[in-house]
Amino acid sequence: MRRPFVLAAAAALLCAGCSTADAGTGGDSAAASPSAEASSGPRSTVRAAVAALRESRAAFRQEIELEGERKVYGLTVTGDFDFAADRGHLALDLPGGAIDHSDQVFADGRIYLSGVQGIGEDTWGVMDRDRAEAHYLLRAPLNDPEHLLQQIAAMREVSREGEENVQGVRTVRYRGILDHRTLTWRMAPDTRTTMQQARDALGGDLPVFADAWIDSRGRLVQTRTQVNMSRTRSTLTMSLSDIGEPVRVTVPRAADTVPVSEVGGILNG
Repeated sequence: MRRPFVLAAAAALLCAGCSTADAGTGGDSAAASPSAEASSGPRSTVRAAVAALRESRAAFRQEIELEGERKVYGLTVTGDFDFAADRGHLALDLPGGAIDHSDQVFADGRIYLSGVQGIGEDTWGVMDRDRAEAHYLLRAPLNDPEHLLQQIAAMREVSREGEENVQGVRTVRYRGILDHRTLTWRMAPDTRTTMQQARDALGGDLPVFADAWIDSRGRLVQTRTQVNMSRTRSTLTMSLSDIGEPVRVTVPRAADTVPVSEVGGILNG
């Protein structure tokens, strides 16, 4: 009897709060980073593409589709990011959400957020980037795009799936899986506990797949992570463009910011 209950609880982490901006739970950051074993072949190709992007800049668009209880929710994250300089800006949209839009700025080791509940409309919340945590399955802490790249680089059992056209670019798709350690990296403690219970109930890692599309120049064009369990499905697709183009970031004035220690709601991951 416990197995279906635990799996349902884990599935709820995919889209709980999709139509509301419920409060999140803070806590200490996860101590471990994604596993990174020596590899060759397809896995090396993926890791090399991710490493190259993390030394560059790019525009991106994330489309997050959450399906459960006969409903489908769509969340989009768009922005530009200088991965080498750890600076960027994001715009988040969740149609129908209690908070349906938010802007985020990454700079100087901090994340600035608009639309935070409990502070003024024209005031930005600010917190240290390394203190942000994920509260939902397949979501990055405060939508940090580099977190997703690190997970893609850590995927295991990578295979070459064939050639595909993506955004008008000829690419090769590589598919792998995310192990439990990679999946739960930087999750909030309560979320990580639920994921561990689900793993124990299954007797192994949750079925989470990851894909990376790489062009002939070894550049990452698109990534995707996906899980389908207990009649609940989540897919996160990130498309990349304008690689190498300059990224301009406007940091909010200190007078317009308020420190925050906890940020919740599906919009913020």
